Amino acid sequence: MEFSTINKSTDYFVANLHTGTGSSQAITTGLNMSANGGMIWNKTRNSVNNHVLWDTIRGVQETIYTDLDAAEATEATSLTAFTTTGWTGGGSGNTNGSTITNVSWNWLANGAGSSNTDGSITSSVSANTTAGFSIVSYTGTGSLATVGHGLGSAPKMVIAKNIGATSNWDVYHSGLSGANKRVQLNSNGDESTSGGSWGSTAPTSSVFTVQDDTATNVSDNTYIAYCFSEISGYSKFGSYTGNGYVDGTFIYTGFKPAFVIHKRTDTDASWMMYDNKRQTINPKDQTLFADLNNAESGGDAVDFLSNGFKQRSTGASQNASNGTYIYMAFGQPIISNSGVCATAK
Repeated sequence: MEFSTINKSTDYFVANLHTGTGSSQAITTGLNMSANGGMIWNKTRNSVNNHVLWDTIRGVQETIYTDLDAAEATEATSLTAFTTTGWTGGGSGNTNGSTITNVSWNWLANGAGSSNTDGSITSSVSANTTAGFSIVSYTGTGSLATVGHGLGSAPKMVIAKNIGATSNWDVYHSGLSGANKRVQLNSNGDESTSGGSWGSTAPTSSVFTVQDDTATNVSDNTYIAYCFSEISGYSKFGSYTGNGYVDGTFIYTGFKPAFVIHKRTDTDASWMMYDNKRQTINPKDQTLFADLNNAESGGDAVDFLSNGFKQRSTGASQNASNGTYIYMAFGQPIISNSGVCATAK
């Protein structure tokens, strides 16, 4: 069995729960965001509120929303600091409102960003090559161009947003049917053809390609992109076909998942989100949706196993017979580089 280069997944990715206080509160994840930088994705669980994202390239208070096409907004009471143990939430209702329960998904990067000239567009990149994650900021040209991502291996997934304008979140994913295809994080829409988003070109070990789409490359507009390459035993990006049974499709990842997002691509369906903190035992049926501001709700279930995840529902959004799906997953190696074995739960 292949050993992972990752020892503890929680050194690079953490799902974390907190209950809001209505005022400033330290959120402890164990990740040193002030020194290393990263991305934080927060969602309230018990109320209707937007998904909010921050990263250390754009800076504190600068908020974007995965369920909206809105431009970046400055929210003074959202995230107010990146700290040595996580981050500080203000009193904002969609971050730390009184009695509001929250989940955040936290990825460690590598600093506040440095210049990258690998592409025809000079980008600012915070890249954690060990964990296969980078944050990329760039200014569009309005024509075919390449952007350096800093990972040293080809990303399997790229999520891009025009932060200065109303625009969809465009997603490149290696599990789609071609490099000219996209899905959108803020939409339940199926896979569509768009040569403009990614220039009909798959990412390489150094760059991803953009063309002339509003979502990825309008002249003089500012963009943020989150890039993920695959790390054996820690992260996986792929596709699967549903079987339509309660004893559903099993998806092998090579690790025990801590976080899974999946989306149906052959018809309209929301992005479904599961993690190992909101429910610690199987089945996990408390779902959040990346494209919706809905509160957490029960229904379609999934099992997290020692080496992958298994669908436990016949729901069309996750396991329809012959339905096609893409996914991203992060988790704990089956056998880490120190010999620690994961177990199902």
